[in-house]
Amino acid sequence: MAPDDQEPDDELREILRELLSGGAGVDPAKLAGAAGLPADPESMARLFAQLQGALSSSGDGINWQVATDQAKAVASRTSFTPTDQQRRDLDQAMHVASLWLEEATQISDLPEPPRVMTRVQWIEQTMPFWSQLAEPVASSIADALTSVLKDQAPEEMAGLLQNANRLVRGVGGTLFAVQLGQVVGQLSAEVVSGGDVGIPLLEEHAAVLPQNLQAFGDGLDIPADQIALYLSVREIAHARLFRHARWLRMRLVSSITEFARGIRIDTDRVEELASTFDPNDPESLRQALVSGALIPPKTDAQQAALARLETMLALVEGWVDVVTAHATARLPKSDAIAETVRRRRAAGGPAESAFATLVGLELRPRRLREATAMWQIVGDRLGPEKRDELWSHPDLLPDSADIDDPEALVRRLQEPDAGDDVDQAIEDLLRDDDTDRPTES
Repeated sequence: MAPDDQEPDDELREILRELLSGGAGVDPAKLAGAAGLPADPESMARLFAQLQGALSSSGDGINWQVATDQAKAVASRTSFTPTDQQRRDLDQAMHVASLWLEEATQISDLPEPPRVMTRVQWIEQTMPFWSQLAEPVASSIADALTSVLKDQAPEEMAGLLQNANRLVRGVGGTLFAVQLGQVVGQLSAEVVSGGDVGIPLLEEHAAVLPQNLQAFGDGLDIPADQIALYLSVREIAHARLFRHARWLRMRLVSSITEFARGIRIDTDRVEELASTFDPNDPESLRQALVSGALIPPKTDAQQAALARLETMLALVEGWVDVVTAHATARLPKSDAIAETVRRRRAAGGPAESAFATLVGLELRPRRLREATAMWQIVGDRLGPEKRDELWSHPDLLPDSADIDDPEALVRRLQEPDAGDDVDQAIEDLLRDDDTDRPTES
């Protein structure tokens, strides 16, 4: 029995500390396995330290630093620092890529040269975005765990748990953050550049990961310098687009947020897991988490938001494909590299799939082939300048109907007043920018 002067939070903390230290029949190796970690002493020590940190934390939110630390630990097992020669070769490839893009698009070059990144550096730069995407699911899982624990606790534990919500939320959120870190760490071994997953993880910067460029070319009968040049063109084109259309990143983030707002956790499934949970075999909890079993089927509103998001991703990737094909036309193996990129994108990597099930959101441009064909037709008929003007304002961006019927889009753009519409949209955008600026006193 706890001392009379011991607070309920302290008593629950001691119970959880006992659980985490291997008490109550819990096998530490199995607990580490349930979090997706290897059962080596270093990994188990890190997991227990993270959970102990959740117990002692005074905050109520998710500690995303846990995810960053876990991801970096995963990446550090195989990461290496590029040699000076590798950096020079990539710098040269990216310089040539920028020159070739001048011939393929009217969208201007980046103010800063592209960066060469290690896997760990990529994690540090992109984790804020991943945690933003995962926040709704992590919070919902923590809420569900708290609710189910309250509902199923014996009556004599009610007083104890009444003041311990923060502790339970902290542990649940930490377990989720560890799993997210595991996925992002694995993803850092799959991506070859900052825009490789279709969304602007690095905002207005371009970056390539030389270790993953090397892995991309394994098994291909294609010279490494051609692969580096082709993928540099793709990355810089992607970064140029998002810097030019500054509204685009916010539009994508808003679409993702709109989808995420509708995510709810299946509390019946959580209750079922809680009622059958064996502390010595926590694998069922991990499987439910990484399989997406706790996230119910998408609502109609979510399906509509997802369709809008997929259309926008297809428009971005389709434009990048067309511009890259034009810029790399003189590259002997460009078609073979392009086909490898298409297959890789269609299949997705293991870590990308794991992220999709973890947060209930798959970032796939499903209509990519049709969107690419649309941009090609617009560029062929009206020229690259007219094609690129469509990114000048969100009201000018083609929609799903335009992807279905690019010929109708071309006819509309050829109408006498189409140019006036473009000019008016740009004028409105500039007026909005002037309105947002502070007035001089």
